[in-house]
Amino acid sequence: MTVLAVEISASRFAASRIADDVEFGDIQQIPIPARGAWARCKELLIEVAAGETVTRIGISSSGPIDMEAGVVAPADVQEWRAGFAIVDAMRDLFPSALVQLGLDGVCLALAERNLGATKEVLDSLVVSVSDRVSGGVTVGGFVMVGRTGNGGHFGHVLVPGFDEPCECGGRGCLEPIAGGIAAVRWARRQGWAGTSLATLVEAARAGEDIPAAALGRAGAALGRAIASVAALLDIDLVVVGGLVAEAGPALWKPLGEAVATHARLSFLTGLRVVPSELRDVGFLAGAGILAVTAQG
Repeated sequence: MTVLAVEISASRFAASRIADDVEFGDIQQIPIPARGAWARCKELLIEVAAGETVTRIGISSSGPIDMEAGVVAPADVQEWRAGFAIVDAMRDLFPSALVQLGLDGVCLALAERNLGATKEVLDSLVVSVSDRVSGGVTVGGFVMVGRTGNGGHFGHVLVPGFDEPCECGGRGCLEPIAGGIAAVRWARRQGWAGTSLATLVEAARAGEDIPAAALGRAGAALGRAIASVAALLDIDLVVVGGLVAEAGPALWKPLGEAVATHARLSFLTGLRVVPSELRDVGFLAGAGILAVTAQG
């Protein structure tokens, strides 16, 4: 009997078996295809299942999602933007499987709670900043899911001092400032010649002016958003991961300065913002936890 973890993110479909003998190198992934998304995803899943009977599947998906209906509408999968019934599709492919769907940030919070930096606290915020911004909230030791499954949409917290238009239709959200896609776009408008987030992060670490400025803007916006949410939820631990979090002082110095400037209430004096140690497996790990702990 086989348990699968599945990740639908801005840049990839990824899948892995959940078992004691599975290592990081066993994760299989493909880039998000321009067309034929479900066909390519199905091929990946069949390859990972390797002919075994799949009994449980956990899915981590970028949002929005409709958890009750089992529908995802990720912005970066063109064919699914209007909604794709991923749970029904999984059940058709693996009829014996119990399928559980969670927002990527919810899965990330589950992973940090069980395997990462938030194991010892009851209340926390976890954030992943790569191409997009994802977030998850734990309150009283329980990961907050929300009415529709979309609790923790940290990328759409409004950030004072910024007014960039967002894909959601609003303005001033965190994601069009701090998200990797947005940071690369901003840097290119300033004359930077690179094209990828990985290159931008590497250049910022090396001290190149424009990439460092792009990641500095992201850090300042992240710090302001973190200070706001920390005050709202009365938390003292925030974990930040994702590729952008690997930018070093270019990101973390302005982030820390923004937190210090804005998190001034007496109950926030101990607020800690720390890097995640889960690297790029957080979403998949959370999906696996979702699968193995599901009732049914």
